[in-house]
Amino acid sequence: MTEPRSRRRMTGKERREQLIGVSRALFAEKGFDGTSIEEIAASASVSKPVVYEHFGAKEGIYAVVVDREMQRLLSMVSQSLVDAPPRLKLERAALAMLQYIEESSEGFRILVRDSHAASGTGTFASLISEIANQVEDVLAEAASAHGYDPRYSPMYAQMLVGMVALTGQWWLDVRKPPREEVAAHVVNLAWNGLNNLDPRPVISGESRGLIVTPPSTTVTTAPLTSKELREQEKARERQLKEQEKARERQLKEQEKLQREREKARQRELREQAKLAARQAKLAERAGGERDRPPPAPAPGWQEPASHPVAHPAATVSPQVGASNQDPARSLRDADESGLTD
Repeated sequence: MTEPRSRRRMTGKERREQLIGVSRALFAEKGFDGTSIEEIAASASVSKPVVYEHFGAKEGIYAVVVDREMQRLLSMVSQSLVDAPPRLKLERAALAMLQYIEESSEGFRILVRDSHAASGTGTFASLISEIANQVEDVLAEAASAHGYDPRYSPMYAQMLVGMVALTGQWWLDVRKPPREEVAAHVVNLAWNGLNNLDPRPVISGESRGLIVTPPSTTVTTAPLTSKELREQEKARERQLKEQEKARERQLKEQEKLQREREKARQRELREQAKLAARQAKLAERAGGERDRPPPAPAPGWQEPASHPVAHPAATVSPQVGASNQDPARSLRDADESGLTD
């Protein structure tokens, strides 16, 4: 019977890094209030006194996690603001923030939550202010070059960094369009304004493919056990499956939208064809009635001869004339002619 191989004990620094990594994942998922020391200890397979020994309390480990994420993001943004034209600096700063969100999703989820007051590390708003202080010089330079008052640069720096940060919060979940395309649209709005938006913005050639190297920790963590490796592989497989499902859902939505558009187009074509057919029938009917000859007369029918119509006053019936004659005058006429005794 073989004895199980004993697991190598971690050094103090290695255990500290392990606890920070475990706590970071829990804080990103549940937040400060939703995470307990018991959960941190159980996830790290240690007892609660070990956590207290390294960090004193939950607030202590949370402060370390938040401080590391802030320094990581600030370092990446600072590296992007090297000597370059103002627009190129804005592109690279936006790309650096989006790269941090893409590569450190858990850390960004922790930062966008309002940091706990007991952590002593400030809030996400204070982080935005620190980044804005670095961007302020870029905007002041651009304002002076265009004849604007550079005194307003701090205000515009807050606007710009806040716009990128809020866009990053939205992009954290949807992850589309790609990072460089998002940065191109952000700079398009910030640089050109709504009145002069470029309908098809693209990132400049100098910024395309830019990857900022984040600061690395000097502490070397202990090698993972076989169980931890299996769990890590399972988590990676779950993530790949979720990504594949998301792509399939996106494709299905696009196909559904395409089918609906095609159906609408076919309906419109059918309606247009029906309307054209009705108009053709009406035109044909109107033309047939206009070209039809008058009906032929019945056989044997003759048109009656026309006679002049006499005026009623020109002809007087004899009977009517006689009946209208005076009787006394008639007797006189008869005596003169000897017709009466």
